[in-house]
Amino acid sequence: MRSTGLTQLGGRIGESTPRPDGTLKVTGEFAYASDLWHEDMLWGCTLRSPYAHARIRSIDIAPALAMAGVHTVLTHADLPAATRYGLEIQDTPVLADGVVRHHGEPVALVAADHPETARRAAARIVVEYQQLPVVTDESSATAEDAPVLHPDRTDPHAAHVPHPNIVHRQPVIRGDVAAARQRAHVIVSGDYEVGMQDQAFLGPESGLAVPAEDGGVDLYIATQWLHADLRQIAPVLGLPENKVRMTLSGVGGAFGGREDLSMQAHACLLALRTGKPVKMVYNRFESFFGHVHRHPARLHYEHGADRDGRLLFVKARIVLDGGAYASSSPAVVGNAASLGIGPYEVPHVDMEALALYTNNPPCGAMRGFGAVQACFAYEAQMDKLAAELGLGPVEFRRRNAMSQGSVMPTGQLVDSPAPVAELLRRVKALPLPPPRQWETAGGAPDVRALPGGLSNTTHGEGVVRGVGYAVGIKNVGFSEGFDDYSTARVRMEVIGGEPVVTVHTAMAEVGQGGVTVHAQIARTELGVEQVTIHPADTRVGSAGSTSASRQTYVTGGAVKHACEAVREQVLALGRARFGTFHPAWGQAELLLENGKVVTDGGEVLAPIAEVLGGEAVESEREWRHRPTQPFDPHTGQGFGHVQYSFAAHRAVVEVDTELGLVKVIELACAQDVGKALNPLSVTGQIQGGTTQGLGLAVMEEIVVDPATARVRNPSFTDYLIPTILDTPAIPVDVLELADEHAPYGLRGVGEAPTLSSTPAVVAAIRQATGLALNRVPVRPEHLTGT
Repeated sequence: MRSTGLTQLGGRIGESTPRPDGTLKVTGEFAYASDLWHEDMLWGCTLRSPYAHARIRSIDIAPALAMAGVHTVLTHADLPAATRYGLEIQDTPVLADGVVRHHGEPVALVAADHPETARRAAARIVVEYQQLPVVTDESSATAEDAPVLHPDRTDPHAAHVPHPNIVHRQPVIRGDVAAARQRAHVIVSGDYEVGMQDQAFLGPESGLAVPAEDGGVDLYIATQWLHADLRQIAPVLGLPENKVRMTLSGVGGAFGGREDLSMQAHACLLALRTGKPVKMVYNRFESFFGHVHRHPARLHYEHGADRDGRLLFVKARIVLDGGAYASSSPAVVGNAASLGIGPYEVPHVDMEALALYTNNPPCGAMRGFGAVQACFAYEAQMDKLAAELGLGPVEFRRRNAMSQGSVMPTGQLVDSPAPVAELLRRVKALPLPPPRQWETAGGAPDVRALPGGLSNTTHGEGVVRGVGYAVGIKNVGFSEGFDDYSTARVRMEVIGGEPVVTVHTAMAEVGQGGVTVHAQIARTELGVEQVTIHPADTRVGSAGSTSASRQTYVTGGAVKHACEAVREQVLALGRARFGTFHPAWGQAELLLENGKVVTDGGEVLAPIAEVLGGEAVESEREWRHRPTQPFDPHTGQGFGHVQYSFAAHRAVVEVDTELGLVKVIELACAQDVGKALNPLSVTGQIQGGTTQGLGLAVMEEIVVDPATARVRNPSFTDYLIPTILDTPAIPVDVLELADEHAPYGLRGVGEAPTLSSTPAVVAAIRQATGLALNRVPVRPEHLTGT
């Protein structure tokens, strides 16, 4: 079941190196987790609740068990050990424990010898429900008579919230907002709303659990965080962690949606009960219920500025809908609160962010993690202020832009480059696309370039152009005192007369290109050509999650640290074997380059293969960035974040104002990446994040019925994501200002462009239409008033 790893040649730090999995993916040859196979495996299926809030009166599994080919049916009563799990708070039932709290909650599991048999058997399970009142928003969640969704809370946030249906609340207080309001020349306010976005990864949840002879289980799984999965799964199975062995399988995207468990524990439970391998693969419909989503949000902002266009104060309130279970909502609240003012210098701040428990679908990590929702609101406010003051949108932002040495509202000093004004200058300076691109040489319209595209709805009548700008700030890495570290094991040996390096981490490769970067680091530090990336599994120490733009920083740092230790072992062997014959071996600085040991002056001392002889050297190292601290629960003060990243966008759109159709022509981006370890991959990350922000701006939303809390559109037929026809030109201007605290000076890349692309697109639509547009995604009816 295990791959032999990816072997790569060529490409060092700073070079554009193609990904070894790239060709396989675009040609359809890459093996994803859904392609896993075992000759005698069973198929697992999940029965899910049709209601968002209901009491389970009875479950009759006999009709399912009576079907030929069915091996077992499991309910909450059959769980062998722990019955709940969770990333931060263990409040999520493995299977519904008498009450369902959201539409699609798992109620029972079936294992059968064919997937269709498993699905039909699940449909035969008879569940009697008693529907309960649903909690869907802040007013219903915090009302005096609101049903308390988790009455037995014991989590550390419970003591700091005003109502038990509030997961977490974080204020950020700085200065004196009331006094600053009295001095303000201009005050603007606004109410904003962000819809629930899905990660929409293309590979649905899937995995294969294989029972082992020692009573344990081997799980091959598409995930973002192997060791967090392990920490949650082992107690559910009643097994020690060393008997739950996890190997990463091919992952078809993640964007935060694979941080939480989906079918991991379910597949293992069925495998251990039946004694047979069990494969589970969600279809697209089920995938919408199988993972968390981006928190929908309601935001109120009030900004004040003086006559010179300097910000004086911000008062804001952010309400995030966390859905039925906590997932990572507390951390999302911390991000929204601490980053919710934007990349600006504001002396007086009164911010409150909170997340609710409701009967809506659970929400958690998604690319941008709390900062996306805030950025849409504060950037709309910046455009309002600029208009009131008679300033251009870029000029107003540049006057208030933070820089290195600025102090965040949390009191944290920004001690690395923060080139916000420069990014705005650069993105504005990029040439604009020519007007009326939809006109052919003969003057006839090319409908593919018009709003509505091939639907042929307009030939240019009523089409107007708009340009909008936005900039955002995102943290890098885990925050608020989390012990954020990674582990890497590096081995060097001689194979076929050449030195070969193997890099082994538990990093989940979800499409971000980490396997390429790790090989580049090994080649750079150890001077070899051939590097093999060992399959990620739990047989090496944790690499943390592939999220928070952290993997190149933290796991890359661990690989670099382990390589440095291996290099010292190689040099020690050389000194022992050759030191008496060549005095240069005694000098302090020796390097490994092009398969040889060389002095810092370039003199070759010996081939690495000769130094190693028949020996292999290996080192496993943990690497931690500088520590952070929790935010004060009352004031929000504290050194909460490791690093900040910044991106700015300029959007150019064309809008058919009669039909309410939008065509995004261009989304230019300028971003500081510290150091581009792989420029090709960096550009791809920026363009991918930009496109995901475009989706939130004009099309992506999970629609939940406000009366029943049922999901209305769980399919790619009704939940729209940008295709190649929707994706505009995305020119990228990469700035490299090194962060001295980070390996190679790098800065996390993947999330920042997701923030500012959304408000930039909406700002451009506002300019084209003159409409307020305080909600995303923008729909045709918002533009036509129908």
